[in-house]
Amino acid sequence: MSDWKSFTHEPKIAYFSMEIGLSTDIPTYSGGLGILAGDTIKSAADLKLPMVAVTLASRKGYFRQKLATDGWQQEFFVEWKPESRMELLPAKTLVSIENRDVKIQAWLYRVKSPTGGEVPVLFLDTDIPGNMEEDRRITDQLYGGDLEYRLKQEIVLGIGGARLLSVLGFTIKKFHLNEGHASLLTLELLAKARLPVEDTWDERASWETRRVMEQCVFTTHTPVEAGHDRFPYPLVKRVLGEPVPFPLLQELAGQKELNMTVLAMNLSRFVNGVAKKHGEISKSLFPGFEIHAITNGIHPFTWASPYFVALYDQYLPSWANEPELLVRVDNIPDEEIWEAHSGAKAYLFQYIEETTGVKLDPEILTIGFARRSATYKRGDLIFSDPDRLARIGEGKLQLVFGGKAHPSDVPGKQVIQQIFKHMDQLRGKVKAVYLENYNMDVAYRLIPGVDLWLNNPIRPLEASGTSGMKAALNGVPNFSILDGWWIEGHIEGVTGWSIGPPPTESSLTANDSKEDVNDLYSKLEQVILPLYYDDRPGWIRTMKNAIGKNAYYFNTHAMLRRYVTEAYIR
Repeated sequence: MSDWKSFTHEPKIAYFSMEIGLSTDIPTYSGGLGILAGDTIKSAADLKLPMVAVTLASRKGYFRQKLATDGWQQEFFVEWKPESRMELLPAKTLVSIENRDVKIQAWLYRVKSPTGGEVPVLFLDTDIPGNMEEDRRITDQLYGGDLEYRLKQEIVLGIGGARLLSVLGFTIKKFHLNEGHASLLTLELLAKARLPVEDTWDERASWETRRVMEQCVFTTHTPVEAGHDRFPYPLVKRVLGEPVPFPLLQELAGQKELNMTVLAMNLSRFVNGVAKKHGEISKSLFPGFEIHAITNGIHPFTWASPYFVALYDQYLPSWANEPELLVRVDNIPDEEIWEAHSGAKAYLFQYIEETTGVKLDPEILTIGFARRSATYKRGDLIFSDPDRLARIGEGKLQLVFGGKAHPSDVPGKQVIQQIFKHMDQLRGKVKAVYLENYNMDVAYRLIPGVDLWLNNPIRPLEASGTSGMKAALNGVPNFSILDGWWIEGHIEGVTGWSIGPPPTESSLTANDSKEDVNDLYSKLEQVILPLYYDDRPGWIRTMKNAIGKNAYYFNTHAMLRRYVTEAYIR
């Protein structure tokens, strides 16, 4: 008999996220948001925090990427079965969708830590006999379908998730909404508080509304428009109905349409962005709200390559659960740092040769760039002047790319095609490769195995950027636009290098592409390549600084401690 009820014995922080990335074989994530959620849960288990996580089963995953010879992306479902990995919990609940009852069940996955901590993760699933066929498909595909499909998913996540926790007997101290997808749970809390019809937002001092606000923490992750879900009210009325009076909903979520971010902000006592700069930008996007900043992190043990795990275990015992010990990286001899990095590089190059047939040279400086292919991330920026890149990099530079575009993002797909086109143009001068189907396993090989991590979004659209933190943990310096976390982690020439002007803008439309490109090429030619080839001790010193001045702090252990003290126990 399962002992899942032991999880209900003490009050919990309920962490809601549309996507959670725990491992490649549970393909319920698309990118940074989901990986952050998974890393947060793993650190909560390490730190023995009383947390329960709620997400969707996404039985067909996000998608598997296949790239044609010209770089055009094709998508295929990633079918997986929760029943092969998880335990079906006995309770079910109902939500109303289009005036019909939809049953929801939950699969339990246990995230266990060597410290003895354990966090239950509930994967919500509507693929249940008795539900209409279209309702059984609601929890199939992460970020799939149209607006109506998305709204149905968010009803299941927010309202269904809150109800299922209640039915299972969980006592929730705080609800943490990781992005706006779960914002409808605030309406469930309001409805349970029996808010009178005649109350308006102007009377929010009422104990019912205060009670909901006191229970909720909201983290916004992006200044990009597409990251804030909006639903027209006719659609909301038809699909969701009226869980609270509509005039009240409009006061809380926007007069013209239901804005999930605004709804969460209005009903959360603590709201935060995911880096200091992102917090400032969010205040300008949503004036009138008090918005804090807690910078994202990564789970140290998950993202350290096996070569660095062995090294840290030898010289910095307990580093995995006390990552602040990485500040003592100078205890590790330079030659052993280089040897561990060379192992990670060989591991990556072997994978590249096996999957693409391309043989890279381990002696050549290798730059990595891998993230979601969206136009603002400018994955092809380094190719802005192919002739100049060839002059600088011929025989001295190799490039490794990876990343998926959202299936409906045609411009994002075209960026991948452009990268393929430039790779072909530079053939014989600068060797480059694009790794297909970027996921947790590929990232685990790619990020530690390159020599330099490149990031060049249009500022200030990068909210945080956790891939650079994974690089730093493995002694890979960052070469990045001053945006997101890198503003806080960057010391020029010490932890890595900046690209372009200082981060002084407050507009979302600023674009410094010409200055960025020129700075990228100039520093590559005049600073980075000479340091790598002519001053190996100096390069290793930069690697150590990335570990000791970045990785020791930019991790989910440090991040969670701030959430506990600033948000959870307030």
